[in-house]
Amino acid sequence: MPEKKILYFDEIVDGNTEKTLAAAKKRADELGIKEIVVSSTRGVTALKALDVFGEGYKVVVVTHSAGFREPGKIEMADEAKEEIQAKGGIVLTTIHAFAGVDRAINKKFNTVGPSELVANVLRMFGQGMKVCVETVYMAADSGLLSMDSDVVSIAGTGKGCDTAIVVKPAHLNDMFDLYVKEIICKPTAKRR
Repeated sequence: MPEKKILYFDEIVDGNTEKTLAAAKKRADELGIKEIVVSSTRGVTALKALDVFGEGYKVVVVTHSAGFREPGKIEMADEAKEEIQAKGGIVLTTIHAFAGVDRAINKKFNTVGPSELVANVLRMFGQGMKVCVETVYMAADSGLLSMDSDVVSIAGTGKGCDTAIVVKPAHLNDMFDLYVKEIICKPTAKRR
């Protein structure tokens, strides 16, 4: 039985980003994984990830959906999206896997639907873990992942990233087929 190390962060700070990306790259290289999913709201984390992973990797950058903060608005500026694409990244802006109808029902009737329940269970492992899993579904459902290979998914608790996992992807309609194979890193502290 092989032993593997997990990097744990005692604090949730933007300074975890470089360590997370380095650990994710190291593990991707060890496992021969070439598909990376990274969440990035404004593009800063995505650009750092593209610098770390460089050529030879397919980096799918998943952003907040339009209207996440403000009706009709996408938080990632066009300039950031263009820079990410110029460095070879693929930018995906789509409905969040654990939002949509359930979130609308929650806002209107103050009740929780199944996808919000799943999201909150995943948050028991940290906000970054929930986002890592959710963005893999989003990338898979958009046809951006080869479904026969593991991927490394990277996300964060606030600004930057602090969570990375190795995951077998699945489409949302087969959500229970997704499997988190390894935790590369995560915070030990809970977001306040």
